[in-house]
Amino acid sequence: MPTNKKEGIIFTVIMCSLMVIGMSTYNLFLHGNLNLSELLIGFIPGFIVAFILDVFIVGVVAKKIAFKLPINQNSKIQLIIAISTLMIIGMVTFMSMFGLIMNGQMSSLTIATYLGAWGTNFIMALPLQLIIVGPFSRYILGLIQN
Repeated sequence: MPTNKKEGIIFTVIMCSLMVIGMSTYNLFLHGNLNLSELLIGFIPGFIVAFILDVFIVGVVAKKIAFKLPINQNSKIQLIIAISTLMIIGMVTFMSMFGLIMNGQMSSLTIATYLGAWGTNFIMALPLQLIIVGPFSRYILGLIQN
């Protein structure tokens, strides 16, 4: 876990980059548009929006909620799972809308379309974060800290 602002920014950059790449790849694959140029075109705006949401909105709220949950605050794994899960719920909520907007679907956006996108993204984002991106990001941060 980050111990200061510099480490927090490094950790967030790693985490956001990998989640944007992972989720963009997943969504492009689902829509039959998976290619490197589409991935690169969407990465910059996706990363910027995800980073801003993480730092200023979702991360702040997720941490406040996590520290109010009835979990063992001294258990690193319980805190990681709680914060990560809350982060995924928040980020999927915002980034699903972002994806629909970027895909040009605002004119035909319905609650059903949004909820479908949200569910499709959540089932990929949660395991991606908990099993791959989160542990990898913490590993890289640990290398930087030592």
